[in-house]
Amino acid sequence: MKKNLTIQPDGLAGLTVFRTVAQAGSFTRAADRLGVSASAVSQSVRGLEARLGVRLFNRTSRRVALSEAGRDLLAQIDPSLDRIDIALQRLRAGRDQPSGLLRINLSRLVAGLYVVPRLPEFLARHPRLQVELFTDDTLADVVAGGFDAGIRLGHHLARDMVARPIDGGRQRRAIVATPDYLRRHGTPRTPADLVGFDCLRFRMPGSGRLEPWHFVDAGRELQVEVQGRLIYTDDRMVREAARDGLGMAQLFEKTVEADIATGRLVQVLADYAPSHPGFYIYYPAREHMPPKLRAFVDFLCEPARTHA
Repeated sequence: MKKNLTIQPDGLAGLTVFRTVAQAGSFTRAADRLGVSASAVSQSVRGLEARLGVRLFNRTSRRVALSEAGRDLLAQIDPSLDRIDIALQRLRAGRDQPSGLLRINLSRLVAGLYVVPRLPEFLARHPRLQVELFTDDTLADVVAGGFDAGIRLGHHLARDMVARPIDGGRQRRAIVATPDYLRRHGTPRTPADLVGFDCLRFRMPGSGRLEPWHFVDAGRELQVEVQGRLIYTDDRMVREAARDGLGMAQLFEKTVEADIATGRLVQVLADYAPSHPGFYIYYPAREHMPPKLRAFVDFLCEPARTHA
């Protein structure tokens, strides 16, 4: 049950409520994060506005947005509140015992490849930490969403972020199909040969755009608009469809390397395989990184790890 508490608007708690509403973009979502009622959050903000004599938010029936005065106040208090949060966390848990809730925004692909398999080891190292993995295949704003960090491909990183690579190299794409599919339909020798093949297509969840297939030819990057009867918004479903012999797929090589090694899938057009910047964990630049985030970043970026 949410607590219907009275929050003093001119104290530290009132400023924290104001910042949480600004980050969440909603009184209701801010109340959920703080564990109090929406009415308590609303009263606190109104009290702060009354005490300061300015409107901090512009409100409509559908949206809550910072006013100019609200943006100015947030810019002034945000670094100080970060430092206070870090100081209190260190007092409670100590530098070597990160604690609290760590919220990470990441794609389903990254979650399955790099994070979920290693969670047992990470949680064993840091028993006072809670981890929330928010799987999201759009290019979410980690600051607006109240996340500690995000993980995406290097060319999808938001600006003004600190970023560290988590896999030490570029990611290659592979064109794959089952041996039976290739026996029945033939094997393409160049990207131009894909005309007439049933290609498994991927629609970007955020933009809704059908992703073209990417190639490199004599150092030049190519994009080919392939054709096919099946369209997905989940890489895992594309991979399963390829394994079931429903068509050819272009996937990150790491996701199908075991299938290629066992012969379940066959890679074609390897000479035209492109690569992209690898995956990065990124987070807002801060004067002091919270211990919980530093522990996760250092763990994820450890060299020479085996991602089982």
